[in-house]
Amino acid sequence: MKNLGRTAALATIILLIATLAPATAGGRHDDGALRTVVGGLDGPRGLDALGHGKTLITEIDGTFSLVIERRGKAPRVIELGSLPGGFSPAIAAGKHGKIYILTGGGPPDGPPAEGAATLYQWRYGYDQPKPVFDVAAYQTGDPDLDDLEGLPTTSNPFGLAALRDGSVLIADAEGNDLIRWWPNGHAVTVARLKPRLVDVPPELGLPFEETEAEAVATSITVGPDGYWYVGELRGFPATPGTSQIWRIKPGSVGAVCDPEKPWRGRCTRYADGLTSIVDLGASRHSVYAVSLSKMSWLAAESEEPIPGAEIGALYRLTKHHHKVWIKELAKGKLTLPGGVDVADHIYLTGPVFPPDGKLMKIK
Repeated sequence: MKNLGRTAALATIILLIATLAPATAGGRHDDGALRTVVGGLDGPRGLDALGHGKTLITEIDGTFSLVIERRGKAPRVIELGSLPGGFSPAIAAGKHGKIYILTGGGPPDGPPAEGAATLYQWRYGYDQPKPVFDVAAYQTGDPDLDDLEGLPTTSNPFGLAALRDGSVLIADAEGNDLIRWWPNGHAVTVARLKPRLVDVPPELGLPFEETEAEAVATSITVGPDGYWYVGELRGFPATPGTSQIWRIKPGSVGAVCDPEKPWRGRCTRYADGLTSIVDLGASRHSVYAVSLSKMSWLAAESEEPIPGAEIGALYRLTKHHHKVWIKELAKGKLTLPGGVDVADHIYLTGPVFPPDGKLMKIK
């Protein structure tokens, strides 16, 4: 992605970065059309909507940028920095102008890539992002006791949320857990997501009808009630309709998200029946979930293209009278979406794989 207007925008950056903070999302903004804010992006995924037309995004080459919308003019895209590429990192604005960027773990069957599975911090004036938390190292001492793949200490950090007290929440898709890290270096495991017994899609032609599948924690957001919400991708065989969203009491340590006991303890099931969740966002009234593919991530990543597998989805989930109501937005219009966040509008990124990446919004 080209760096547009960097020199001319330095004074603006200084002001903006100094005041960056997690945005307070407004009310419902989901009745309008899906619009492209910026096109020509390279596999965009990471997203943090700051409000007032300012958005942080990441791309597959590891760059992270600030998008500034301007009335009557084309948006300005200011590249702030970069990390090792491979897959777009997660991003979140913290307190005092800090920006956090989270890299994934890379292929599980290969050596760790440089800079992988690490939380970085950046602020205006840094020559480059600084590593502040080695997630992979933490997970070697915190094995996943429910691992089904024989890799209990591997890590693939995927989801990120910055809290108002300065700490950071990290959803680890390989560790199947939620971690909380503080700037003083302290870290704890907030919750562990247990596997689930699922039906095996018949088209896979496997010699059994059901199997256990890992949760694969991909996403984290702070909900309208202040609780922490975690979304699941669902491991192989990626059965559609088996991804859950969990609701975790703030401040929890060692909570268990158990599909066999979904209403007990400090982690309870908020929603079920979704497919391949890759990101969550929230407004004052609702939680928003992005599905990479309505057919499942396995169908989307098949070596032989499956017609329609590239179509993802955005859902608004609103609790009313003890029931969670689910509504699909921008139906049929999202191709392999990767990120969602809500400020004054709903913002989305995708496709997560090149080409033709976009930052989009629903007004």
